[in-house]
Amino acid sequence: MDCRLGCGACCIAPSISTVIPGMPEGKPAGVRCIQLNEDNLCKLFGLPERPDVCHMFAATKDVCGTNKEEAIWLINELEAATA
Repeated sequence: MDCRLGCGACCIAPSISTVIPGMPEGKPAGVRCIQLNEDNLCKLFGLPERPDVCHMFAATKDVCGTNKEEAIWLINELEAATA
């Protein structure tokens, strides 16, 4: 599956424990990444500063669902199950 442009769920819902430029402590679950622009696109996409965990994320139906709201819900559920 291709990433839905403008979704941003993977940059909002999960916690990210690695350093993100502008977020040296990482990102808590449910907090919008500072690198997510107003169109919900990553400002670091394609740049070497982009964290490996973000680079390795692959959109799949079981994680991203069929729309942004479902993606937020699914990722929140995964986050809670692995906390």
